[in-house]
Amino acid sequence: LWQRLGQQTKNGKTCSQCWVLFVSPAAERLRYILGDEDDAPTPTLFTEMDTLQHEGGELEWRESARWVKFEEKVEEGGERWSKPHVSTLSLHSLFELRTCLQTGSILLDLEGYSLPQIVGKCVEDGLLAPELREKVVFVLLRKHRHQTKKPIHRSLADIGKSSSTSESKTRRERLCSCVPDHSQSRSMNDISDAPSTDQLKNKFMKKIPRDAEASNVLVGEVDFLEKPFVAFVRLAQATTLGGLTEVPVPTRFLFVLLGPQGKSKSYNEIGRAIATLMVDDLFSDVAYKARDREDLIAGIDEFLDEVIVLPPGEWDPKIRIEPPKKVPSADMRKSVFSLNELGQMNGTAGGGGGSGESLDGRFCGGLFLDIKRKLPWLLSDFYDAFHIQSISAVLFIYLGCITNAITFGGLLGDATDNYQGVMESFLGTALAGVVFCCFGGQPLIILSSTGPILIFEKLLYEFSKSNSIDYMELRLWIGLHSCFQCLVLVATDASYIIKYITRFTEEGFSSLISFIFISDAIKKMHKSSACSGIESRTLPLTLLKLLECSESPGSSCNTSSFYKYTLNGTALDWSQLSKKECLKYGGSLVGNSCKYVPDLALMSFILFFGTYSMTITLKKFKFSRYFPTKLRKLISDFSIFMSIMTFVGLDMLMGLQTPKLIVPTEFKPTRSGRGWIVKPFGKNPWWMYLASFVPALLVTILIFMDQQISAVIVNRKENKLKKGCGYHLDLFWVGILMATCSFLGLPWYVAATVISIAHIDSLKMESESSAPGEQPQFLGVREQRLTGILVFVLTGVSIFLAPVLQFIPMPVLYGVFLYMGVASLGGIQFWDRIKLFLMPLKHQPDFTYLRHVPLRKVHLFTLVQIICLAVLWILKSTVAAIVFPVMILGLMVVRKMLDLVFSQHDLAWLDDILPEKDKKKKEDEKKKKDRKKSKGQDDDSNEEVRKMSLCTLIHREYPIPSFEPHAHD
Repeated sequence: LWQRLGQQTKNGKTCSQCWVLFVSPAAERLRYILGDEDDAPTPTLFTEMDTLQHEGGELEWRESARWVKFEEKVEEGGERWSKPHVSTLSLHSLFELRTCLQTGSILLDLEGYSLPQIVGKCVEDGLLAPELREKVVFVLLRKHRHQTKKPIHRSLADIGKSSSTSESKTRRERLCSCVPDHSQSRSMNDISDAPSTDQLKNKFMKKIPRDAEASNVLVGEVDFLEKPFVAFVRLAQATTLGGLTEVPVPTRFLFVLLGPQGKSKSYNEIGRAIATLMVDDLFSDVAYKARDREDLIAGIDEFLDEVIVLPPGEWDPKIRIEPPKKVPSADMRKSVFSLNELGQMNGTAGGGGGSGESLDGRFCGGLFLDIKRKLPWLLSDFYDAFHIQSISAVLFIYLGCITNAITFGGLLGDATDNYQGVMESFLGTALAGVVFCCFGGQPLIILSSTGPILIFEKLLYEFSKSNSIDYMELRLWIGLHSCFQCLVLVATDASYIIKYITRFTEEGFSSLISFIFISDAIKKMHKSSACSGIESRTLPLTLLKLLECSESPGSSCNTSSFYKYTLNGTALDWSQLSKKECLKYGGSLVGNSCKYVPDLALMSFILFFGTYSMTITLKKFKFSRYFPTKLRKLISDFSIFMSIMTFVGLDMLMGLQTPKLIVPTEFKPTRSGRGWIVKPFGKNPWWMYLASFVPALLVTILIFMDQQISAVIVNRKENKLKKGCGYHLDLFWVGILMATCSFLGLPWYVAATVISIAHIDSLKMESESSAPGEQPQFLGVREQRLTGILVFVLTGVSIFLAPVLQFIPMPVLYGVFLYMGVASLGGIQFWDRIKLFLMPLKHQPDFTYLRHVPLRKVHLFTLVQIICLAVLWILKSTVAAIVFPVMILGLMVVRKMLDLVFSQHDLAWLDDILPEKDKKKKEDEKKKKDRKKSKGQDDDSNEEVRKMSLCTLIHREYPIPSFEPHAHD
């Protein structure tokens, strides 16, 4: 067997049967319980623990703790809940719980629809003497008081009861001996079939998923039992048991522990142990699928295998451990017991790009597959947008788009002598964006103009001007050739190349675009403040409100036209007038302190950094401790809009002439004399129509790489997109829009990486009902087409919104640009690895790849990326930027060369493994064969594992040297 194991591992694979040597018998048993992947996922369990209490001479069950994910205790005094914390259990309580389940009553799939019926079947199991059954039923049917109910103060009633000593004594004796009085039992029992008003109004239901079920734990001590009574019940159908549970959630599990007096603390710890087990993902699956007592014992044994013991002398048991920010997934624990995943435990380190693209081999095969993939979602692409979050996304992206359109349009007008300007930029953005969002494969992508396209347009105009060639006609033919080339790429499934776009290329490209956004925002801000600060050197802004004109010598009112002014026959004394009156009656102010110009540069920087800082702060507000969850989330969603409105209001309040957003007000071309349609013939020689194929090739490479890399970043697995990608369909419409914009004389458009990432971030969804102490889980992105359509429609009608938009200061929009650039760097592993250069080893975060890859190799990999990024930055900043798309292809070549420097194991953790030439076809064929033979293989595998049980016993008697599987096994 070991010889066979060694031969298998040489090829990077491990025989699944051999893994039995490394798992316990409990895990081996759970493999058969949890191995079926076709079963529906088990519901979330809300667990409540009630303890038996003596209140005023009466018995009642009082809620002492609850669990959804983490534990919440009722604090001493019973008036508030504790903060959610990680349950810390004693090892002794787990062993005692195991003993309880071994000796107690286990009732699985019990048919019961009321608590008296369920309790009656529990005591009929034969573990109790007949004379004790009625007493146990009496105790279990006492009323339940939950933490949501206010304490009942009955001082007058208590005084009345205390007046009769003998009656009170008789009653206490009767309750302590637990002699059942059925009339009193009915009056004291508040268990009803329907939920109570307090349950229905409980706000805690917001923290519990809709399909959740309840697990009730009842523990207490009584004086009529000599040994503990334990019952574990799983109902065949979840049933609402009235006031048994704090919230109106149907009960599925019931655990009862009643024991002799004197061991209250031990009973409470056992109850906490079973409650903690019930909210454990793996044990809850076992509890739902267990067939007998031994399955439950195996679940506890597996839990004990995973438990980590903290020595009591090295930590304070009184400390409540805060819940982690990110709860580890139970998938790895469950994968050990899966028949299909056994033997592939360490194979998840690397992976392809996750693009979902495959080479179809037919003419336009990829395009047809994209259309087939997107058609079923067409209707939901519109009604999924009906959410308040979409409004904030539209406002955010709209402001980013118009700022980019104005900036790009102004630069393009300078580069092309106004053949294309702000008006063309607005119209082209609206047209291309609406068409792409309506028909594109990935409507979350935002189209925009890019820097390399601007440089190409500038070089093309200079070439046309120096050679007496009509610029617009030449540009039209370049656009037509580029459109044709894009369609050829679509027809030949050229988007398959994205399989070779790994994290290395993605991070290099997205980091470059993010740095461009950040640097451009700062440069524009500096240029704007320099222009506005030319005449603002007299007084700083902070002193403007402190100086009054009348406070300085010589600051009297005077007029140059006449000496005196008569108002209603009365001569005015100019020296006695205020500033406003002086100016109103035609006078002028005299004095140094009267003539000041505000420091607009300082005000612009306040607006710039204020917008950025406030947006960052409000975006993180949903993780704060203030205000309810919904309000925090609403503030976070509208953080950008609130920041913009705040500083627009501040600018209006100050009344300073800061640079404002300038929007065209007339619908006409920027350059007078040119129409909206470009004629294809008549101004250039015929050979120019064919020669334009060569520069069109550079444009096509630029468009292809820009579009596909941005699409790969948007379609990352981390974004959890469910409606699929559409690389071929996206490129098809980008090509069509190239030709359309060329005919209309509008700029060319392609996917904008940073704005698209910002669009994704503004539409991220999180779970509305998260357990107390648990961070909301990321569910995915609100995939739809409506937000993009509205953004570009608003961009098109912005020329009619000029009276409103003219109040927005440009520094505020530059602050939005800075935020988008910084926010897009979040979550990039490259940026995290750069920061490792400045951290000592002991302060470095516990990144997964640092556990598997030596630090020197991590630094070397990062250094290669930094060098590549620096080369790209230099190229884009010079005239050589026209070859920028070729250098993006060069990143893929550099990544291929890294295979010669780094091992595949290291690259699997730092990057993605490049697919081999024929590996994809072989994998697809293998998957098809595996699906056909899955049933037969499962049966054979089960038989093999049963035979291997003997090997497990041999391994216990004769230990085998430790073996560490390869990382790809």
